[in-house]
Amino acid sequence: MRVLIAQHNADLGKLWSGFLTREGVEVTLVHSQSDALLQLRAQDFDALVLEMVLPDGGAIAIADFAAYRMPDAPIITINSTNFFSDGSIFSLLPNVHSVLQAPIEASDLAAVVSHLENKRQSNYSSPSKK
Repeated sequence: MRVLIAQHNADLGKLWSGFLTREGVEVTLVHSQSDALLQLRAQDFDALVLEMVLPDGGAIAIADFAAYRMPDAPIITINSTNFFSDGSIFSLLPNVHSVLQAPIEASDLAAVVSHLENKRQSNYSSPSKK
């Protein structure tokens, strides 16, 4: 599984990335909206982990572009504010699958990523309905 993480806190991003890598996930870590968009233009990802607020923008622009470029890639947002605490993010961005409230443990993030991977694999392996 290939995951893009956009997290402005370099130490936290490295922690998450290292934990997911040890779980067998191929991770690309970026620290800004512009770097995330560059990565999305260059390669495909199976899932995205996006901090809602980044120094040069935020997850909404990244998620919007990802929805166009990779409409089936689920997005996990990390929210460190009360913004979108009402769940309205789900109506704005259809590919958001979960919202985690910071601070989060790396193991919790890994569990959500693992769940999305299992769901993706079961969708690929299930016979198509006729």
